[in-house]
Amino acid sequence: MLGALMGLFLPAQGQSFTTEINEPLQQTTRELISQAHLISPERKEKLVELADYLLEQKNDSVHFNALFVCTHNSRRSHITDTWFQYALIYYGISGYNSFSGGLEATAFHPNAIAALQRAGFSVAFDKKVTNPVVSVSPGHYPVWHKQSKIYTHPVNPKSNFVAVMVCSDADQSCPVVDGASARFSLPYDDPRYFDDTPSQDLKYDETVELIGREILFMIGYLKNQLIISEESRK
Repeated sequence: MLGALMGLFLPAQGQSFTTEINEPLQQTTRELISQAHLISPERKEKLVELADYLLEQKNDSVHFNALFVCTHNSRRSHITDTWFQYALIYYGISGYNSFSGGLEATAFHPNAIAALQRAGFSVAFDKKVTNPVVSVSPGHYPVWHKQSKIYTHPVNPKSNFVAVMVCSDADQSCPVVDGASARFSLPYDDPRYFDDTPSQDLKYDETVELIGREILFMIGYLKNQLIISEESRK
């Protein structure tokens, strides 16, 4: 699709690197892209609405930010942030930055980290640390450093960003995100309710795949719209 199934990072504008994506992640990506038909029309409408907003901001600024928010910044916001960063590279889109945060800080949960690893991402972190910095990569480069933090943490954007609420609790508890130019609700069910049950790994894998499927669909749509926009200017 759009030249992205080469299994390579497509260089963003001004960059010259090209590096391989982990083979398991390539396979996961192909499968998730082929499953776009599993996304409901109502959900696709929300994803397209967010993508259109990102496109609008792309035309107005050099860089624009997305901040993914859930209650504890432990599972869904990190997973969504990871897929968003990866999908931008997969489709060769530059000009966007991605962040995550919570209403409170806890830790990037080991079950979520393990599910991303099973999907094909490379991960590394110090298991002895209470709130570790987790290094996540689609291959060898880039490496994203993720740690649980509140959404107002200094590292997160204070302006020029869209807030995407990925859990219902955060969506209800945080009706206004200061500084955000827009706010979108894109909630996912919390896999934590299956912690320490026989279904734990299955439910975490389903969450990673669900979020990945939707984010890849959204960024794929965004890529198509960027191509159409560029063609119209010629």
